[in-house]
Amino acid sequence: MATTHDSLKGKNVLVTGASTGIGRAIAVRFAAEGANVGINYSRSAGEAAETERLCQAVRTKGGRQFVVQADVADETQVKAMFARTFSEFGGLDVLINNSGILKETPSHELEMADFDRVVGVNLRGAFLCAREALRHFVAHNKPGVILNNSSVHQIIPKPGFVSYTISKSGMEGMTRTLALEYAGRGIRVNTVGPGAIVTPINNSWINDAEKRSGVESHIPMSRSGEPEEMAAVFAFLASDEASYITGQTIFACGGLTLFPEFRDNWST
Repeated sequence: MATTHDSLKGKNVLVTGASTGIGRAIAVRFAAEGANVGINYSRSAGEAAETERLCQAVRTKGGRQFVVQADVADETQVKAMFARTFSEFGGLDVLINNSGILKETPSHELEMADFDRVVGVNLRGAFLCAREALRHFVAHNKPGVILNNSSVHQIIPKPGFVSYTISKSGMEGMTRTLALEYAGRGIRVNTVGPGAIVTPINNSWINDAEKRSGVESHIPMSRSGEPEEMAAVFAFLASDEASYITGQTIFACGGLTLFPEFRDNWST
């Protein structure tokens, strides 16, 4: 770990969807920085336990972690998760809205139950968690940080994934609105927009050499990203080094948002 953020040591952090992928990498990075980390999961207790083990393995600056189950789309479960976090840590300093799902379906065939589930987890769930964090920050008159894990598809259309792109576009609006509404209280709200990252959600192309080559051919940096690279951006945005940044989306995407098809000037 080349860069560390000492301002994260001792901070109380809750990471949703932390059992695998980017969420796991974020939890491990914050544990390595000495933060207390709440590891949320929805379905796999075993995967969450592995995240907890990895957090314990990297701790050199103190801190601790605990595991909490909750479906972020369920308001009752979200409230219980925050109550548990406050009980374990005595408060909260950083919320990381990482939970996310997607489902590929032609838009004209998309069932509303599937639409509602994707938007419910990705956007409604992010707001429910943000609201509970904000209530805590406001009630205790304290600054805080809310970080949302979005996607390049908050601005890049993704045919067949309309519920996903709607949820991520909405996340940008939520980020900007909450950032403006609570800036005067010292509460910062930002978003990270990953590109093509090597995580289980992308196994359909990661483990197929031909498909992976096709994906990476569209990335100006010519490679997929690693979860640890995303975690580094979250660590920066949560730290005091980012104290004057709010309401922004930082795209960590290897250049995917740079209109890569224009690398060769086929138009003037």
